[in-house]
Amino acid sequence: MKKNIAEFIGTFWLVLAGCGSGLISGRFDDLGIGFLGVSLSVGLAVMAMIYAVGHISGAHFNPAVTLGAWAGGRLNSRDLLPYVAAQVAGALVAATMLYVLLTQAGRDIGTFAANGYGTHSPGGYSLLAALIAELVFTFLFVFIVLSVTDERAPREFAGIAIGLALTAIHLITIPITNTSLNPARSISQAVFVGDWALAQLWLFIVAPLAGGYLAGQLYRYMK
Repeated sequence: MKKNIAEFIGTFWLVLAGCGSGLISGRFDDLGIGFLGVSLSVGLAVMAMIYAVGHISGAHFNPAVTLGAWAGGRLNSRDLLPYVAAQVAGALVAATMLYVLLTQAGRDIGTFAANGYGTHSPGGYSLLAALIAELVFTFLFVFIVLSVTDERAPREFAGIAIGLALTAIHLITIPITNTSLNPARSISQAVFVGDWALAQLWLFIVAPLAGGYLAGQLYRYMK
Protein backbone atom coordinates (compact mmCIF):
# COMPACT_ATOMS: atom_id res chain seq x y z
CA MET A 1 0.00 0.00 0.00
CA LYS A 2 2.86 2.41 0.76
CA LYS A 3 4.24 1.85 -2.73
CA ASN A 4 0.86 2.55 -4.30
CA ILE A 5 0.41 5.72 -2.25
CA ALA A 6 3.85 6.89 -3.37
CA GLU A 7 2.93 6.27 -7.01
CA PHE A 8 -0.37 8.10 -6.56
CA ILE A 9 1.31 11.16 -5.02
CA GLY A 10 4.13 11.19 -7.55
CA THR A 11 1.82 10.99 -10.56
CA PHE A 12 -0.52 13.56 -9.04
CA TRP A 13 2.38 15.99 -8.69
CA LEU A 14 3.71 15.25 -12.18
CA VAL A 15 0.37 16.00 -13.88
CA LEU A 16 -0.36 18.97 -11.63
CA ALA A 17 3.01 20.57 -12.33
CA GLY A 18 3.39 19.57 -15.97
CA CYS A 19 -0.10 20.22 -17.28
CA GLY A 20 -0.76 22.97 -14.75
CA SER A 21 2.26 25.02 -15.81
CA GLY A 22 1.00 25.10 -19.39
CA LEU A 23 -2.65 25.67 -18.54
CA ILE A 24 -2.06 28.42 -15.98
CA SER A 25 1.32 30.12 -16.37
CA GLY A 26 1.59 29.35 -20.07
CA ARG A 27 -1.55 31.35 -20.89
CA PHE A 28 -0.04 34.75 -20.15
CA ASP A 29 1.18 36.19 -23.45
CA ASP A 30 3.69 38.60 -21.94
CA LEU A 31 4.71 36.57 -18.91
CA GLY A 32 4.02 33.06 -20.20
CA ILE A 33 6.65 30.41 -19.62
CA GLY A 34 6.45 28.85 -23.10
CA PHE A 35 7.69 25.43 -24.16
CA LEU A 36 10.92 25.82 -22.20
CA GLY A 37 9.10 26.65 -18.99
CA VAL A 38 6.67 23.74 -19.31
CA SER A 39 9.51 21.35 -20.14
CA LEU A 40 11.50 22.47 -17.11
CA SER A 41 8.42 22.23 -14.91
CA VAL A 42 7.90 18.59 -15.86
CA GLY A 43 11.57 17.70 -15.47
CA LEU A 44 11.94 19.44 -12.12
CA ALA A 45 8.69 17.94 -10.80
CA VAL A 46 9.81 14.41 -11.63
CA MET A 47 13.29 15.05 -10.25
CA ALA A 48 11.93 16.28 -6.93
CA MET A 49 9.50 13.41 -6.50
CA ILE A 50 12.15 10.81 -7.38
CA TYR A 51 14.15 11.96 -4.38
CA ALA A 52 11.00 12.23 -2.26
CA VAL A 53 9.49 8.76 -2.79
CA GLY A 54 11.89 6.87 -5.06
CA HIS A 55 13.13 4.82 -2.11
CA ILE A 56 9.55 3.68 -1.47
CA SER A 57 8.17 2.70 -4.87
CA GLY A 58 10.97 3.22 -7.37
CA ALA A 59 9.32 6.44 -8.60
CA HIS A 60 7.66 5.27 -11.81
CA PHE A 61 4.71 7.72 -12.01
CA ASN A 62 3.99 6.33 -15.47
CA PRO A 63 2.44 3.02 -16.67
CA ALA A 64 5.03 2.87 -19.47
CA VAL A 65 7.87 2.97 -16.94
CA THR A 66 6.09 0.38 -14.81
CA LEU A 67 5.62 -1.95 -17.78
CA GLY A 68 9.26 -1.43 -18.76
CA ALA A 69 10.43 -2.22 -15.24
CA TRP A 70 8.37 -5.39 -15.27
CA ALA A 71 9.68 -6.40 -18.70
CA GLY A 72 13.22 -5.68 -17.53
CA GLY A 73 12.87 -7.90 -14.47
CA ARG A 74 12.81 -5.00 -12.04
CA LEU A 75 9.19 -5.25 -10.87
CA ASN A 76 7.21 -8.12 -9.42
CA SER A 77 4.12 -9.09 -11.44
CA ARG A 78 1.86 -8.60 -8.42
CA ASP A 79 2.79 -4.90 -8.31
CA LEU A 80 2.12 -4.21 -12.00
CA LEU A 81 -1.63 -3.50 -12.01
CA PRO A 82 -1.76 -1.81 -8.57
CA TYR A 83 0.98 0.59 -9.68
CA VAL A 84 -0.88 1.44 -12.89
CA ALA A 85 -4.16 1.91 -11.02
CA ALA A 86 -2.49 4.26 -8.52
CA GLN A 87 -0.88 6.26 -11.32
CA VAL A 88 -4.11 6.70 -13.26
CA ALA A 89 -5.94 7.67 -10.06
CA GLY A 90 -3.28 10.24 -9.17
CA ALA A 91 -3.40 11.73 -12.65
CA LEU A 92 -7.20 11.96 -12.60
CA VAL A 93 -7.23 13.72 -9.23
CA ALA A 94 -4.65 16.22 -10.50
CA ALA A 95 -6.68 16.85 -13.67
CA THR A 96 -9.79 17.35 -11.54
CA MET A 97 -7.99 19.94 -9.44
CA LEU A 98 -6.80 21.78 -12.56
CA TYR A 99 -10.33 21.71 -13.98
CA VAL A 100 -11.73 23.22 -10.79
CA LEU A 101 -9.04 25.91 -10.67
CA LEU A 102 -9.64 26.97 -14.27
CA THR A 103 -13.43 26.89 -14.22
CA GLN A 104 -13.67 28.67 -10.87
CA ALA A 105 -11.58 31.46 -12.37
CA GLY A 106 -13.98 31.65 -15.30
CA ARG A 107 -11.43 30.23 -17.74
CA ASP A 108 -12.28 27.99 -20.67
CA ILE A 109 -10.32 24.74 -20.33
CA GLY A 110 -9.63 24.75 -24.09
CA THR A 111 -7.65 21.68 -25.11
CA PHE A 112 -6.77 21.14 -21.43
CA ALA A 113 -3.22 20.10 -22.42
CA ALA A 114 -4.64 16.93 -23.96
CA ASN A 115 -2.49 14.98 -26.39
CA GLY A 116 -3.40 14.89 -30.05
CA TYR A 117 -2.29 14.46 -33.63
CA GLY A 118 -3.36 15.90 -36.97
CA THR A 119 -5.43 19.02 -36.45
CA HIS A 120 -5.10 18.53 -32.68
CA SER A 121 -1.31 18.46 -32.74
CA PRO A 122 0.18 21.81 -31.62
CA GLY A 123 2.33 21.80 -34.75
CA GLY A 124 -0.05 19.95 -37.06
CA TYR A 125 1.93 16.69 -37.05
CA SER A 126 0.32 13.58 -38.56
CA LEU A 127 -0.81 10.39 -36.87
CA LEU A 128 2.32 8.59 -38.14
CA ALA A 129 4.62 11.31 -36.82
CA ALA A 130 2.87 11.22 -33.45
CA LEU A 131 3.09 7.42 -33.31
CA ILE A 132 6.81 7.42 -34.09
CA ALA A 133 7.55 10.21 -31.62
CA GLU A 134 5.62 8.67 -28.74
CA LEU A 135 7.05 5.20 -29.34
CA VAL A 136 10.69 6.22 -29.80
CA PHE A 137 10.90 8.88 -27.11
CA THR A 138 9.12 6.70 -24.54
CA PHE A 139 11.52 3.90 -25.42
CA LEU A 140 14.50 6.19 -24.86
CA PHE A 141 13.09 7.64 -21.65
CA VAL A 142 12.27 4.28 -20.07
CA PHE A 143 15.66 2.86 -21.07
CA ILE A 144 17.33 5.85 -19.40
CA VAL A 145 15.22 5.37 -16.25
CA LEU A 146 16.06 1.69 -15.97
CA SER A 147 19.74 2.18 -16.76
CA VAL A 148 20.49 5.06 -14.39
CA THR A 149 18.68 3.30 -11.53
CA ASP A 150 20.57 0.04 -12.08
CA GLU A 151 22.46 -1.14 -9.01
CA ARG A 152 25.74 -0.76 -10.93
CA ALA A 153 25.09 2.92 -11.72
CA PRO A 154 25.74 5.87 -9.35
CA ARG A 155 22.11 6.08 -8.36
CA GLU A 156 22.46 9.23 -6.27
CA PHE A 157 22.46 11.12 -9.58
CA ALA A 158 19.57 9.15 -11.11
CA GLY A 159 16.95 11.79 -10.36
CA ILE A 160 18.98 14.49 -12.08
CA ALA A 161 19.55 12.37 -15.18
CA ILE A 162 15.88 11.38 -15.41
CA GLY A 163 14.63 14.93 -14.86
CA LEU A 164 16.94 16.40 -17.49
CA ALA A 165 16.11 13.63 -19.97
CA LEU A 166 12.40 14.30 -19.55
CA THR A 167 13.00 18.04 -20.00
CA ALA A 168 14.90 17.45 -23.24
CA ILE A 169 12.22 15.12 -24.58
CA HIS A 170 9.49 17.66 -23.86
CA LEU A 171 11.44 20.37 -25.67
CA ILE A 172 11.38 18.16 -28.76
CA THR A 173 7.91 16.65 -28.60
CA ILE A 174 5.54 19.30 -27.22
CA PRO A 175 4.97 20.68 -30.74
CA ILE A 176 4.31 17.17 -32.05
CA THR A 177 1.78 15.71 -29.58
CA ASN A 178 1.84 17.95 -26.49
CA THR A 179 4.07 15.18 -25.14
CA SER A 180 2.53 12.15 -23.54
CA LEU A 181 5.05 9.33 -22.93
CA ASN A 182 2.63 8.54 -20.12
CA PRO A 183 -0.80 6.90 -20.55
CA ALA A 184 -1.95 8.05 -17.10
CA ARG A 185 -1.27 11.69 -18.00
CA SER A 186 -3.06 11.29 -21.34
CA ILE A 187 -6.11 9.59 -19.86
CA SER A 188 -6.56 12.21 -17.15
CA GLN A 189 -6.69 15.13 -19.58
CA ALA A 190 -8.72 13.36 -22.30
CA VAL A 191 -11.50 12.51 -19.84
CA PHE A 192 -12.24 16.21 -19.33
CA VAL A 193 -11.94 17.18 -22.99
CA GLY A 194 -13.92 14.22 -24.35
CA ASP A 195 -14.72 14.21 -28.08
CA TRP A 196 -11.53 14.19 -30.18
CA ALA A 197 -9.23 13.65 -27.19
CA LEU A 198 -10.94 10.37 -26.30
CA ALA A 199 -11.04 9.33 -29.96
CA GLN A 200 -7.26 9.81 -30.26
CA LEU A 201 -6.41 8.49 -26.81
CA TRP A 202 -5.59 4.99 -28.09
CA LEU A 203 -2.32 6.21 -29.60
CA PHE A 204 -1.17 7.74 -26.31
CA ILE A 205 -1.82 4.46 -24.52
CA VAL A 206 -0.51 1.99 -27.12
CA ALA A 207 2.64 3.82 -28.27
CA PRO A 208 4.07 4.64 -24.81
CA LEU A 209 3.32 1.15 -23.49
CA ALA A 210 4.98 -0.42 -26.52
CA GLY A 211 7.99 1.85 -26.13
CA GLY A 212 8.25 1.07 -22.43
CA TYR A 213 8.02 -2.67 -23.00
CA LEU A 214 10.71 -2.62 -25.70
CA ALA A 215 12.98 -0.55 -23.45
CA GLY A 216 12.54 -3.11 -20.67
CA GLN A 217 13.47 -5.92 -23.02
CA LEU A 218 16.59 -4.08 -24.19
CA TYR A 219 17.59 -3.31 -20.60
CA ARG A 220 17.22 -6.99 -19.66
CA TYR A 221 19.42 -7.97 -22.63
CA MET A 222 22.07 -5.37 -21.79
CA LYS A 223 22.36 -6.34 -18.11
